[in-house]
Amino acid sequence: MRNVAAVAVVILLPGVLPAAEKLTEEDRIELIRGLSSEYATVKSLLPRSKKALEFDANGTWNKKEWSNIAKESGPAARMGDLVQVTKVDLEGDRIVLQINGGYRGGRKWYQGVQMSGGIGGAGNSVPLGGQSDANAPGGTSIAVVFHKPLEPIKASAVKKMLAPVLDFEKRTVTEVYSESLPPEVQSAIKEKRALVGMTKDQVIMALGRAQHRSRETKDGLETEDWVYGTPPGKITFVTFSNDKVIKVKDSYAGLGTQVDPPPVVR
Repeated sequence: MRNVAAVAVVILLPGVLPAAEKLTEEDRIELIRGLSSEYATVKSLLPRSKKALEFDANGTWNKKEWSNIAKESGPAARMGDLVQVTKVDLEGDRIVLQINGGYRGGRKWYQGVQMSGGIGGAGNSVPLGGQSDANAPGGTSIAVVFHKPLEPIKASAVKKMLAPVLDFEKRTVTEVYSESLPPEVQSAIKEKRALVGMTKDQVIMALGRAQHRSRETKDGLETEDWVYGTPPGKITFVTFSNDKVIKVKDSYAGLGTQVDPPPVVR
C-alpha cells in the first residue's frame, strides 16, 4: 500500500508531470498553428545541422558551438535572410522548429509550399514558388530548450524568446505573400475592394469569404459569382472565370444604383 501511495504522490506532483499531461490539445494546436509556416528575418548566422541547434528558453545559445557547426556544414541562412518555419515538433522539454525544410532542405525550399485555409478561411491554395530566392542553400532546425517538461505557452512568447536570432515581427504568410503583389492589388486589399484580374485568394484577402456563391455556364463560358453584402445597403458582385476576376459590380439593394466600374489589374 505504501508503494501504491508513493506512486500516487509522484503522479500528482506538478514538477514531474510529463509534457503530454501538462499541455492540453488546445495548447498544442495553438503552438503549432502559431509557429508553422511563419516567416522570420535572420539576425544571427544559422548553421546547417543534422541535429537541432539548441537555443535556451532564456534567450541564450552556444555561439561557439554554432560557429563550429557552420564551419563544418556551412550556413543555412545568414543575417538578413528571410526564412520560414516549415515544421513544429513538441518534444518533452523542447519545441523544435524546422527551418527551410530542415537539414535536407534545398535552395528551392519554398517551392510547393501552399497557403491553404489561412486566408479568410477559404480552401484555396496559393503557391509561394514565385518569390525571389534570397536564401542560403539549405535548412536547419532549432530546438528551444526549457529544461523541464513543456508547460502551456503561447506561440507569441516563443517568438519573443527567439528574437536574438529570428525576427518574426510582421512576417506572417499572408503579409509576405501580399508584399509580392502588384502595388494596385496591395492597395485594393488594404482598401477592401476587388479588382478585375485578381485571383480568388486575393479577393478573399480583400473582402473575406463571400456570403453567397453561384455558378452558371453561358455560351460555353463557365463563370462563378461571389456576392458580398446584404440589403439594405451596398451589394458587391464579383464574377470569376476560372481563378480570375472578370467583372466587379457594386450596387445598392432596392435603389437600382450602380457605381462606376473599378479599374483593371494590369
